Amino acid sequence: LRVAMPSALPELIRRKNIAQVILAMPSVRLSDRRQILSDLRDTGVEVQTLPSFAELLDGRDLTEQIRPVSPDDLLGRAAVDLTSTEVSAAYTGKVIMVTGAGGSIGSELVRQIVETRPAKLVLFDQSEFALYEIDKDLHRMADAPQVVARLGSVTDPDRVARVIAEQGVEIILHAAAYKHVPMVEMNPLEGARNNVIGTQVVADAAASAGVERFILVSTDKAVRPTNVMGASKRMAELIVQDRQTRNSDTIFTMVRFGNVLGSSGSVIPLFREQIMAGGPITLTHRDVTRYFMTIPEATQLVLLAGSFAEGGEVFVLDMGKPVKIIDLARSLVELSGLKVRDADTPEGDIEIVTTGLRPGEKLYEELLIGDNVIATPHPKIMRAAEDKLSGGETARRLDELRGALSGDDAEGLVAALRAAVQGYGPEGQA
Repeated sequence: LRVAMPSALPELIRRKNIAQVILAMPSVRLSDRRQILSDLRDTGVEVQTLPSFAELLDGRDLTEQIRPVSPDDLLGRAAVDLTSTEVSAAYTGKVIMVTGAGGSIGSELVRQIVETRPAKLVLFDQSEFALYEIDKDLHRMADAPQVVARLGSVTDPDRVARVIAEQGVEIILHAAAYKHVPMVEMNPLEGARNNVIGTQVVADAAASAGVERFILVSTDKAVRPTNVMGASKRMAELIVQDRQTRNSDTIFTMVRFGNVLGSSGSVIPLFREQIMAGGPITLTHRDVTRYFMTIPEATQLVLLAGSFAEGGEVFVLDMGKPVKIIDLARSLVELSGLKVRDADTPEGDIEIVTTGLRPGEKLYEELLIGDNVIATPHPKIMRAAEDKLSGGETARRLDELRGALSGDDAEGLVAALRAAVQGYGPEGQA
């Protein structure tokens, strides 16, 4: 077959009426790949990609492996490589427990931890199906470590303590949480029970068992939150900060994520479904911006920050500038070979409509509460020295929260969170 120069592609697409281009360059530099995708987007064709060479060699038919452009290609910046020999050293030969191991973040954490050669991996999740799926995936790996799957809720102190003791857990990565803002807003009591009480239960069990490290997976929505999910995660951070002040044997630390591209419930899978259905794509507001990171960035950040931790810190990743959600939507439409239908292009294929901000939703997210940022050994990771509550106030606010939960009192719960969490105001009213 004739091989054409890349510069000839626009003319070839026009002359031969090409509808789909397959980008078969799995090893090209990310910056070059992003430029090629940008050029292709302007031609109006659908763009599909091939996976890495390693994946191509797994025996499946080539046509089965062609897939849409990955979320990483839509990041708007170069992905941060957080791989490091220090990470492997911190986890090699250790017994590591991941709560929420079947979730989109937990399961990727598990897969990355496998690469560090731990002595044993303890998978903990309350979803039987999610736990079954990740356990099955690990048992397919030829060089996987010993894997133990345990069903249970992080809000069950006896179950959590028993699993930690029985398995001799040395490091806990606490990823179990309810994370979808509208769902938690509609179910505030269960959201707080899982996110706050679950964190307290696992943190206290870790301290009692003398676990070496406890790493909380948190969110940028914990910063001056306008919703129960964000407030519950900041309360979880406050509990972890408090536990550090009262325990010298266990290192407690936290990592704040931005939005994770491609995770369950994130915008990209939703937008793709809407595009496949012929539209419209729904946005809550045309000016909504978010910090985005890829799943590998998120999980590597947890592992690397956990290896840096000295106790009580909040780690965040320098994610560059926030991305406008409407720009993300437009990119997905155009890379699907379609056009956005608007006033300027009435003949377009997919309309983008706005539905109004949902309860508790922010236009813009932040990463830090204060301005006190400390450097780490990695130039792209920052360490925030955030304010914390006294031990007495932490206990008092927890008691108020527990009282609201036991009394099925959603208003009391919100009041307890507002008293504990700096800047928390439903609908943005502090």
